[in-house]
Amino acid sequence: MGRKNRKKLFEHVEVVDTATKGKTVAKTEEGTVIFLPNAVPGDVVDIQTYKKRKAYYEGKAVKFHSLSDKRTEPVCEHFGTCGGCKWQHMVYEHQLFYKQKEVLNNLTRIGKVALPELTPILGSSEQYFYRNKMEFSFSDSRWLTQEEVDSDEDLGDRNALGFHIPGMWDKILDINKCHLQADPSNAIRNTIKEFATENNIAFFNTRHQTGLLRTLMIRTSSIGEVMVLIQFYKEDKEKRELLLNFVQEKFPEITSLLYVINGKGNDTIYDQEVICYAGRDHIFEEMEGLQFKINAKSFYQTNSDQAYELYKITRDFAGLQGDELVYDLYTGTGTIAQFVSKKAKKVIGVESVPEAIEAAKENAAFNNITNTEFFVGDMKKVFNAEFIETHGTPDVIITDPPRDGMHADVVQQILNIAPKKVVYVSCNSATQARDLALMDATYKVTKVQAVDMFPQTHHIENVVLLERRN
Repeated sequence: MGRKNRKKLFEHVEVVDTATKGKTVAKTEEGTVIFLPNAVPGDVVDIQTYKKRKAYYEGKAVKFHSLSDKRTEPVCEHFGTCGGCKWQHMVYEHQLFYKQKEVLNNLTRIGKVALPELTPILGSSEQYFYRNKMEFSFSDSRWLTQEEVDSDEDLGDRNALGFHIPGMWDKILDINKCHLQADPSNAIRNTIKEFATENNIAFFNTRHQTGLLRTLMIRTSSIGEVMVLIQFYKEDKEKRELLLNFVQEKFPEITSLLYVINGKGNDTIYDQEVICYAGRDHIFEEMEGLQFKINAKSFYQTNSDQAYELYKITRDFAGLQGDELVYDLYTGTGTIAQFVSKKAKKVIGVESVPEAIEAAKENAAFNNITNTEFFVGDMKKVFNAEFIETHGTPDVIITDPPRDGMHADVVQQILNIAPKKVVYVSCNSATQARDLALMDATYKVTKVQAVDMFPQTHHIENVVLLERRN
């Protein structure tokens, strides 16, 4: 396809809907479909296309003739450049409408299953500052805006501590204020950047693999605990201690001050030693009287308040009376398993990450929960007939798989066991719908509840109750 055919200008086109990955859909009067990243349903725009597919174009709105009544003014100065919070320019009630619409479309078009009347989506009481974990990257050559590139002025300090520009692995946008994590997150990040710059502690260069400071992780909990982890590219004891001592002194509220020395090509810490510099090596989160120990590598739902709502819905859908054996698949650190345990006879959690299972066991012991057991292994291998024979046939299965959904073997094993109820928690209703289709002959969908964990983004969690047909 020639470049000329890919690049077209469509004028006075109405944006009619949202699409996947936070994009929106415009449609010409002739029926041409164009996906674009920078508009809201109801806008009337001119669109410059840059990609031609068989059934649609991809493009960008270059002129706005009229603005949608669904619009609102973004609160963040970084909106449009930063890759997060793509829906900040849409009024929250409309964000919820399109999220629920996506769930319904996926369940009906992909799943093709009969549905009950959908319960209204559960919105988040906090639409900003709701995340308990943020990760920032250091860079010695921050991303420049077009205005800065065109300017003749001295750009001064090129250091950045912020987020990757979408699609650009080595470009970091310097963040002044992020609206996703509550205080003291912004103060910690900005103060670390300022101190490191003043004291000539070199920021990382991804292309050349040079510099000292790689990443910063900040975790907070609803009971006021704070974890800070700084990742260094190599050991420089003098500069490392200079920075860590400063952070400890400046922010005495930090519960857990950690560091990692990581000379790998990538900055993932899961195969690295995390060293505790001050305080504890963990923080605690609390939910309904239960305490969960979270270390640097722990998975925990990043919106604590909405996680509580999600787990209450899961427990409610399970409808436990106290005499049931429950299997919790993809249990992670066992938060759902422990949350539902007081309503069940016994809960068995299965998960592929050994560290997560160790944390689950530790948390259960800490919470004096004696009716849970946790097992580690690849779900499609460990969750088999022999496992069922050893541990018993579950009355209820709760499953909360990753974005890819359940492996076909796992779905088949659920069908073989045929418990009375399956509660399916999903962060991707498209793969959830695919799995529901596979289960439709045996199970009827009786409840659907979407939960918004991530305001200002297109992401949506969905909980489905499946009940055996006979």
